[in-house]
Amino acid sequence: MENLQSTANCATIKKMKTSRVNAYAKLNLTLDIVGEKDGYHLLDSLVVTVNLSDRIVAKKRKDHLVSVRMHGMKSESIPPEENNALKAGEAFVARFGTTGADITVYKNIPIGAGLGGSSADAAGVLNAMARLYEISDGAALKELADSLGSDTGYLLQGGLARMTGRGERVARLSCTPELWFLVLCPQDGVSTPQCYAAYDELGIVSSPRTERALSEIEKGNAEWAALNFGNDLFEPAAQLNPAVKEALSALRHFSPSGAGMTGSGSACFAAFPTRELCEWAKSRYRGKCRAYVLKSIDPKNKRGVKNIYSVEDEEE
Repeated sequence: MENLQSTANCATIKKMKTSRVNAYAKLNLTLDIVGEKDGYHLLDSLVVTVNLSDRIVAKKRKDHLVSVRMHGMKSESIPPEENNALKAGEAFVARFGTTGADITVYKNIPIGAGLGGSSADAAGVLNAMARLYEISDGAALKELADSLGSDTGYLLQGGLARMTGRGERVARLSCTPELWFLVLCPQDGVSTPQCYAAYDELGIVSSPRTERALSEIEKGNAEWAALNFGNDLFEPAAQLNPAVKEALSALRHFSPSGAGMTGSGSACFAAFPTRELCEWAKSRYRGKCRAYVLKSIDPKNKRGVKNIYSVEDEEE
């Protein structure tokens, strides 16, 4: 009995040496620009995570260095000084005083599409390293995430949420309605700074959508909410990249519940009430964009997974 107890005690003190997590993409169902402060645009956006993800693998190091290797979606060419995954790892070590990590990012989320891939990778690195080093201070992680990008704090948890301010204020909704999306990604992306600059030049005035869409979702009317999907940055994005306008036009041809552009582009989406309708629309699309059939998800409520982003962990 004593030997068995000793074995159990040894098992409890084993330390994780490798953590694998999923970093999910997001769609801005609505994006209203509601003002400006300190040189930044203020947003009001209804956002949801979808079942398209990058995989983050983080392995402990004994020193304080952080290395990042990228695979897929031509991410190998991202300069280190522009790599949010690397920035997140280094910021984590500096904030919590841990040793470093060797991080590998397997990209599935298209780059420059407004799907939050860079922010998702940063959030994924923070989640992976928090597991490695048993950091449970959620407020500190959120503060660190917000310093890395406007969507990063939200993507620490994902789900359906309302983002306001510069994206740092996140109000998660208690439930995520099941929506299916056909997402079209043009070959070329849209520069976020250039898109906001073009928005300012165009002097766009629009009617806010987020409050209306949120009200319908809270009533359980997801399809009615979809009628209010839209994005104040669509016109400037389409001006910078005509393929954005072509993508949204093609999607609307299939009579979806609603359609819009995510982030500052270039990806556009159409919402459907069932997977069958979504697959039907994809089968009839004849354009040049990469096409995805995606589903809204709340990673925090996925059954059978103890950690919301965990795929598999290894112990020493």
